[in-house]
Amino acid sequence: MPMLTAKEQSLLRALEPRAAQEGVEVVTVEVVGSRKAPTIRVYIDGPDGVSFDELSQAQGWIDGIVEELDPFPGAYMLEVSSPGIDRPLRTLEHFARFAGETAVVKMAAPVEGRSTFTGTLEGTEGDAVRLTCDGATVDLPYDGIKRAHLKGTVSFK
Repeated sequence: MPMLTAKEQSLLRALEPRAAQEGVEVVTVEVVGSRKAPTIRVYIDGPDGVSFDELSQAQGWIDGIVEELDPFPGAYMLEVSSPGIDRPLRTLEHFARFAGETAVVKMAAPVEGRSTFTGTLEGTEGDAVRLTCDGATVDLPYDGIKRAHLKGTVSFK
């Protein structure tokens, strides 16, 4: 998982077994804000999305696991939410599952002179994410991806 810090990876590993028991997926974990009072954001999703009740219920067991880990000295905020329209992409499986969708992929180092790619996900090829941008298909090395998410579109009628 090239896109997560060591602390985010340890939180994710601690949460995944319980999430599987609860029938949800931990899409990703983010730690943001100051070191003295960080915010831990946990994004969860289910096969048919997640309801407000499921988010509230998950807050309880996620908070218990995070408390047990005690990842930060002092106070922290915990936010549990659905991934939303700009769903983060973290695993090769995520990139394969959302083939056909528009994604934004930021690389840790430039590929073909670019660091940011926006295009149609074509899935994966070995350890690479295949994306079609500007009419050309490019294979981006998974271990070089810094951050990626679906590019949500909303239409108003």
